[in-house]
Amino acid sequence: MDYTIEDLELWNSRIVEIVHKFGLDPYPQEFEICDHEDMLTYMVYSGMPSHYPHWSYGKSFEKLKTLYEYGVSGLPYEMVINSNPSIAYLMRDNSLALQVLTIAHVYGHNDFFKNNFTFGATRAQYTIETFKSHANRVRHYVEDPSIGLERIERILDAAHALSLQCRRNLSIRKLSSEEQIESKVQEAQPPADPFGAIHRRQDYVSPDLNKVPLYPEEDLLIFIRDHNPHLADWEKDLLTIVHEQSQYFIPQIETKIMNEGWASFWHKRILESLELPQNLHLEFLVRHAQVLRPAPGGLNPYHVGMKIWENIEKRWDHPSAEDEKEYGRRNKSGAEKLFEVREVERDASFIRRYLTEELVRDLNLFEYRTRGNEQVISRVADDLNWRQIKETLIQNVGTSTIPVIKIEDADYNKNRTLFLRHHHDGRDLQLEYAEKTLQYLNQLWGHEVALETLLDNRKSLLCYSDNRLAIKNGI
Repeated sequence: MDYTIEDLELWNSRIVEIVHKFGLDPYPQEFEICDHEDMLTYMVYSGMPSHYPHWSYGKSFEKLKTLYEYGVSGLPYEMVINSNPSIAYLMRDNSLALQVLTIAHVYGHNDFFKNNFTFGATRAQYTIETFKSHANRVRHYVEDPSIGLERIERILDAAHALSLQCRRNLSIRKLSSEEQIESKVQEAQPPADPFGAIHRRQDYVSPDLNKVPLYPEEDLLIFIRDHNPHLADWEKDLLTIVHEQSQYFIPQIETKIMNEGWASFWHKRILESLELPQNLHLEFLVRHAQVLRPAPGGLNPYHVGMKIWENIEKRWDHPSAEDEKEYGRRNKSGAEKLFEVREVERDASFIRRYLTEELVRDLNLFEYRTRGNEQVISRVADDLNWRQIKETLIQNVGTSTIPVIKIEDADYNKNRTLFLRHHHDGRDLQLEYAEKTLQYLNQLWGHEVALETLLDNRKSLLCYSDNRLAIKNGI
């Protein structure tokens, strides 16, 4: 190493001063210096210092380790987790310039975790304790001779397959059972009629309050936990654990472009304000360019996110005549607008509102499709197609890549069949994955499961029972 811990402490204190000067508001920050094996472990555990045991984590560790040792892939410069205090891991082999850059980058992430609305329900002050509690509970079940590792992994395998079929927006409070009943009763009331004095009063149709669920349910694991009476307490607890951890990671999935762009935007500002020595400054420029370089044939979230943040600041500080004509005069400075957007948006809305036609062209965004054995460009950012390219991007960020599937009926055909509906957005399900996932769902539910979807523009019903998938078309 070309630095000491005292060097890092000095640079950290200088960075903290600038962070507060710029108006960032992070959690207290803790750093841990680690070697490559430690970093591999943290990568497998999504940054958590403690996690419950499962074969998939060991498999991921060996894969990442092999790729790293053969030089096929590298390791991240840092990892930072959403907790209070926030914890970040720095690679021991990083140079001093790279450590300074990553420390500044970490504070950008930290500020975003604390202030973006999607993270409001994650209870950052309890993150470490929660994951440690989960790990201890699972290990307790593994060591219980009446349960054992094999039965634990069977439940966890199924739960992991369904873990992201859950609520996407945690800021919207879920209605209680009583509130759902009240809402159903209100919905059944005849609508207000301004000409009620001359019209025949509509008949009141009593809603079916015995239907389960009353409203479509997107939290699959929690629904199964609450409505499968044959699950043991430890099985219900495992479903709860997996669900809680998936809810913790949903905001990170939803804000990848915003978060990485925000951290990159501020690490650049911070390091430009540090008045680095020439040798450190030159390496910073190289490392920054490496992090922000466009990804050929792909999308670099650091690059795209930072470009949008820079454009927002520019448009609010120096609006063009066209901007003022379209949006009116700006009543906020660029800095004020940045902090406002940081708080109230996620990737889909961020791109929809702030990815302009000019930016689509500057970023050289295009759309491609597979044709035979080749990939061909189908749309370029011209006057006719830039909006469609933008919509395609929105469809492929955050949880938009995860199919929306909700439970509609827990007693379909009056035989305990679990009926689900796929909210089709133009993209068909991959049957191989659908079959395996329905198998896991059938395992947890204990009865037949049926999923309604569209396949090749035809309404279809995928039914799984007795270890077999049956597809009924044209239902």
